[in-house]
Amino acid sequence: MAPPLTNDTDTSGYESRQTRRAVLAGAAALGALAAAGCTRVAATTGSGGGDLLERLRAQGVVRLGIAGEIPFGFIDRNGELTGEAPELAKAVFKRLGVDRVQPVPTEFGSLIPGLNSQQFDVVAAGMYVNPERCEQVIFADPDYQMLDSFIVRKGNPKGLHDYKDVVAKKAKFATGTGYAEIQYAVEAGYKESDILIVPDQVAGLNAVEAGRVDVFAGTALTTREVVKKSAKAEATKAFAPLVDGKPHVDGGAFAFRSAETKLRDAFNVELRKLKKSGELLRILRPFGFTEAEMTDLTAKQLCGGGKNG
Repeated sequence: MAPPLTNDTDTSGYESRQTRRAVLAGAAALGALAAAGCTRVAATTGSGGGDLLERLRAQGVVRLGIAGEIPFGFIDRNGELTGEAPELAKAVFKRLGVDRVQPVPTEFGSLIPGLNSQQFDVVAAGMYVNPERCEQVIFADPDYQMLDSFIVRKGNPKGLHDYKDVVAKKAKFATGTGYAEIQYAVEAGYKESDILIVPDQVAGLNAVEAGRVDVFAGTALTTREVVKKSAKAEATKAFAPLVDGKPHVDGGAFAFRSAETKLRDAFNVELRKLKKSGELLRILRPFGFTEAEMTDLTAKQLCGGGKNG
C-alpha cells in the first residue's frame, strides 16, 4: 500500500491528528497483551500447499500482521482492531472456519520479515502487490485498487496534477515513509534526496498547510479523506502514476508465506464470493472505499515476473 478513516465512517482520528506512530504505539501495547495468550503456530508445514488452514481451524484464531495504518489496519480509540483488512479478514476467516482474529502490530517495513519468521499468520495491512514483494511472499487477489492523488493548497496554485507537473514546476514534494509514491516521483525525474519524507497523510497535510511543501502525494482514498475538514488544502483528481512509461493501477491484498498456497487459494475463493455478492464493498465502505476502488485485478497480473503460484 501507499499506506495510510475509522470505523463507521468516523474521521475523528484526523481531528486528533494521530500520526501513524501514535496509532502504532497503542496497537503495540494491545498486541503484546494479545500475543501473551496466543499459542505460536508451528513453523513446519505439510507438503502440497501447507496445512496452516487446518491448524488455524483447530486453534480457532488467526494472527494478523498490521502496521497501525488508518484506514487499512489499526487499533481504534476503544482498543478494538479494525480497518479495511482486519474487517475483511474477520469475514473471510469466519467463512473458512476460523472464528477469531488477533492483531500483531509491527512497522510496515517489518510485515514481510515478520510473516516469514512466523510472528503472525497473514499480513492484513492493505499491502500493495508488486514484483519485489511477490518474490518473498504469495498474495491473495487484490481486494481493492487504488490511484494516486495530491494534497495541495486550496485552488492548487501551482497547477499540480501528476508527477511530471511536480518535476516541471520544481515543486517542493513530500510523501510518506515507505510509500510507493517515492518511486513514482523518482521515475518522473524528481531527485529522491529532495523528497521530504513524513510519517503519514496527516503529517503531509500539516506540511502543505504550513507551506513547508507544495504537494503531498498519497493514495486517492487517504488524500480525499484527510482534507475534508481542512480550510487551507484540497485533494487533486485521482490519477494513475506512470511505471515504465505506462499508467499503473495499484492493488492491495493479503500476503501469505510462500508455502501456504492452500490457505491463499481458500481465501481467494471466499474473496471472490464477497466481490460477486457486493458484500466486499459493504465491508470496506465505512473506511472510505467506493465503487471506484473495487477491482478485478489479480495477484498474477500485479506480480509480473514474480512468483505467486
